[in-house]
Amino acid sequence: MSSAEDKFEVPASFEGRIERLEEIVQQLEEGEAPLETSLLLFEEGIQLAKVCQVQLEEAKQRVQVLLEAAEDGTVISEDYKAGRED
Repeated sequence: MSSAEDKFEVPASFEGRIERLEEIVQQLEEGEAPLETSLLLFEEGIQLAKVCQVQLEEAKQRVQVLLEAAEDGTVISEDYKAGRED
């Protein structure tokens, strides 16, 4: 479990993370939360953004591998989990 998951409940899916990030942004933009709550929301948002960035980078690498395989006619039949620890 990462430090983000230790402190905040991180949604399991990418889409869930983005949805939670949007909720956080909306709450912060409303500006009605107390300072401490706003800081916690901001911290959670930063952690979610980092997790999403890693997942997007992994997806980008996977697409690159698939495109390279398509160019040379190689068939990829194994799961792609480059450097990912679940």
